[in-house]
Amino acid sequence: MLALVLAAFLAGAIDAVVGGGGLIQIPALFAVHPGESAATLFGTNKCASVVGTANATWRYALRVKMPWRTILPAAIAAFAFSYLGAAAVAWLPKDAIRPLILLLLILAAVYTLKRKDFGQLHRPAHAGPQELIYAVLLGGVIGFYDGFFGPGTGSFLIFLFVRFFGFDFLHASAGAKVVNVATNLAALAYFMPNGYVLPVLALTMAVANVSGSMAGTWLALKHGSGFVRQVFLVVVGVLIVKFAWDTFRLL
Repeated sequence: MLALVLAAFLAGAIDAVVGGGGLIQIPALFAVHPGESAATLFGTNKCASVVGTANATWRYALRVKMPWRTILPAAIAAFAFSYLGAAAVAWLPKDAIRPLILLLLILAAVYTLKRKDFGQLHRPAHAGPQELIYAVLLGGVIGFYDGFFGPGTGSFLIFLFVRFFGFDFLHASAGAKVVNVATNLAALAYFMPNGYVLPVLALTMAVANVSGSMAGTWLALKHGSGFVRQVFLVVVGVLIVKFAWDTFRLL
């Protein structure tokens, strides 16, 4: 339990800044409870992380002007399409998309490194119907991915908000939290009614996750977009290593 509480705290802190907390929390759950079904551990993870993500969303909203016209349509589309992503698991093997995700992560990291000013200034790039269309498309794609596969969802969201909407990294991180809450709730709508949750463990980890999210949000707000950009590159680097290992190990 102590190991899982620590993992949940670290996951909440990282997730509040740039996403990627599942890289810590999910492996910890599988290591401590190897006898539990994967669905139960994923459900427990979602229960813990959704509370931390919601807390981070609220704290960002208090200090950052949230781009609601963009993120709300994206969140609604993400909620709906995460169901489709979960359904796609039955007929599309996950291993088939690992190389594609690895390539996309590498491209995102290279693009961010090459453009030193990328995500430093907040200059929203769209308005009106175009903004709505882009938001729904982005939310739909990310929602499907999160329901189908999941790892790196928060980091992908931040990159896409910066690249296609002109957000800085701080606003992109704040917006990503709203969409993440929506996809997590969609997953819980399946996991909880079917009993795929360990309630006591989920509650304990949720408290630790919220504590971590408070620390992560405070750091992001204190140090701004430059700090979020640096953490983003570190997390994407870790994701690249993980996906490369998983991809070539299975070959």
